[in-house]
Amino acid sequence: MGGGAPPPPAVASGISARPMAPRPSHARAARSVVRAAISVEKGEKAYTVHKSEEIFNAAKEMMPGGVNSPVRAFKSVGGPPIVFDSVKGSRMWDVDGNEYIDYVGSWGPAIIGHADDTVNAALIETLKKGTSFGAPCVLENVLAEMVISAVPSVEMVRFVNSGTEACMGALRLVRAFTGREKILKFEGCYHGHADSFLVKAGSGVATLGLPDSPGVPKGATSETLTAPYNDVEAVKKVFEENKGQIAAVFLEPVVGNAGFIPPQPGFLNALRDLTKQDGALLVFDEVMTGFRLAYGGAQEYFGITPDVTTMGKIIGGGLPVGAYGGRKDIMETVAPAGPMYQAGTLSGNPLAMTAGIHTLKRLTEPGTYDYLDKITGDLVHGILDAGAKTGHEMCGGHIRGMFGFFFTGGPVHNFADAKKSDTAKFGRFHRGMLEEGVYLAPSQFEAGFTSLAHTSQDIEKTVEAAEKVLRRI
Repeated sequence: MGGGAPPPPAVASGISARPMAPRPSHARAARSVVRAAISVEKGEKAYTVHKSEEIFNAAKEMMPGGVNSPVRAFKSVGGPPIVFDSVKGSRMWDVDGNEYIDYVGSWGPAIIGHADDTVNAALIETLKKGTSFGAPCVLENVLAEMVISAVPSVEMVRFVNSGTEACMGALRLVRAFTGREKILKFEGCYHGHADSFLVKAGSGVATLGLPDSPGVPKGATSETLTAPYNDVEAVKKVFEENKGQIAAVFLEPVVGNAGFIPPQPGFLNALRDLTKQDGALLVFDEVMTGFRLAYGGAQEYFGITPDVTTMGKIIGGGLPVGAYGGRKDIMETVAPAGPMYQAGTLSGNPLAMTAGIHTLKRLTEPGTYDYLDKITGDLVHGILDAGAKTGHEMCGGHIRGMFGFFFTGGPVHNFADAKKSDTAKFGRFHRGMLEEGVYLAPSQFEAGFTSLAHTSQDIEKTVEAAEKVLRRI
């Protein structure tokens, strides 16, 4: 089950990473005559994004920025965003017929690979019974039992529809349970777009260089305290200045929304001790790390048990889902068991529950997390070695199926360190990798993800592609 709690791994770091053939696609026949923004000779076929550009230009007239989530707009890497047509396993195909090895994985959920046959078959059977009940169904019990048995901190769980919603519910919960209003979060960490969390946030906020978001009232963030990630002394100071007032500390146990940044040895232990001493709660946002670093998440991997955990992504197997859970005495504050109200029409949706159940079943197979660790390690070390060969300052690392690298010598321990990265160079690297058939997150400030569908051949091709691109940028 990929269990155990090994010591925190050393972060791979170093100074300053192979191409593939496109598959035929019906989309070729529909290509626009719009001039390509990109055209790089690749064997007999030029890499072009005519159709993606045309569709994105049309989208900009109908949706803000042409997208439904900001990072997708490619503003930090340049060029038009890629519009996708289909996915399978470790691969994605765009509307122009280009094929990519994918390291975004729908931003984490696709840990067993895209469009898994077993999951899809189960979804079809569930679909025949209906898409939404708005009432209890037995599938909620099945997935709840799986989550509770896997995640050390979770004795009860509430399903919702997104990671943002999970964090919003957890925020209200910790305030209701403790009777306190202040929370502490870390610079560069992202817990969804709720008002209280949009203070020194990561993810798209960092990617687009936005200030704390317009439209957020001062009162909504007046009780939000911040500190640098991995800085125990800064956290101690915040607690000293706000004794008995902090409801909870929220953090990504491994940061994924400012790039990949793991905790330094002792950091999570210190947070556990400080919160207990002050009567505050410790909340792990495991929307990314849950079921990815280990079957029991980062808390199993590092051996630190928080009071409350938020989850998403993998537990829905690619369908919209979120959850928050924790100790029974805390969770019984939630309505209808307790007075803290939170509700959702589509919460516990049977399709999301089905996809989650069958994804988690696959993750319990022996060797799952060893395999993820091996291929991800080979990928990161290969890219960093390619950087060293080609004269680029780079650093990076991985844990199991989560990874990242920065165009800076490092080390990177917090958001301030991450911001030293050469984002312009990352943009050139990202565009070059697209041309070589590799899809990476379109931001220096986002983690990458591997899946059980990735093969050693995928990794070899990616490393070859990276070295080729690094030599020409």
